Amino acid sequence: MKLCLLLDKLLLALVLKEVEQGKIDLNTPIKKYLPNLKQTWADTITVHQLLNHSHGITDLQKPLLFKPGSDFKYGNEGYPILGQILESVSKKNYSELANELFKKLKMNNTFCYSKDSDKNLVTGYISNGNTLEKAENNLISPYKVPSGGLVSTVNDLLIWNNNLHKGKILKPESYKLMTSYTIQSQHNFFGKVKEGYGYGLRIIEKEPIKYFGHTGLGNGFSAVNLYFPDSDVSLIVLENQMPEDSNLFYASEFKIKNILFKSDLLSKS
Repeated sequence: MKLCLLLDKLLLALVLKEVEQGKIDLNTPIKKYLPNLKQTWADTITVHQLLNHSHGITDLQKPLLFKPGSDFKYGNEGYPILGQILESVSKKNYSELANELFKKLKMNNTFCYSKDSDKNLVTGYISNGNTLEKAENNLISPYKVPSGGLVSTVNDLLIWNNNLHKGKILKPESYKLMTSYTIQSQHNFFGKVKEGYGYGLRIIEKEPIKYFGHTGLGNGFSAVNLYFPDSDVSLIVLENQMPEDSNLFYASEFKIKNILFKSDLLSKS
């Protein structure tokens, strides 16, 4: 079975599982878990702020974009740090932790990417009008696996949704943390107004139907994963193409979402 690359939101569930065991405190500065971090902001930024992108990190070698907790800026810079924290408290590497959970959930076609184990991974393409060019530069390195190194299929992501949103991965209090928010942000796929952002999930409340979801872009890949709790419906779209024009990001997924909204599939079950 061919697979498609998707940004890795599993990381946040793994962090919350360590919180449940008392190994991570969400409001503790990350310096506690990574004492070798030399950046001054390591004494200020908390795990919570890494989880909801209110940390302000844009580059490890540059000053913060804003005071931690005061604003939102989505970026993958915080995910490798979370991966290191996980490894520090669990004494296991990130891929080992992730693959253990995949095995438990019987997500048999999901794994952490490595150049030595592509398992029939499909090629990603950059689209420009009617032309497609193979995406040559793989952006995934061992350091960046926690931020964009999950390889999966639509069927396995449905297994993930069904387990995550039905209490089979996290305890109720952890799931509530993931699906609650203290900060808001705007994303064109979800509308022109700011919506809540939890831990790796956008909490959409200003559309006619409440739902949770996230988008993802890789080098030559696009993905959307939405879950509608009232009707227990998931919308999962994986594409092995990414538009060169950022105005066209998620164009197909947006059309599919609109078709779903006009259907009767989202009626309360």
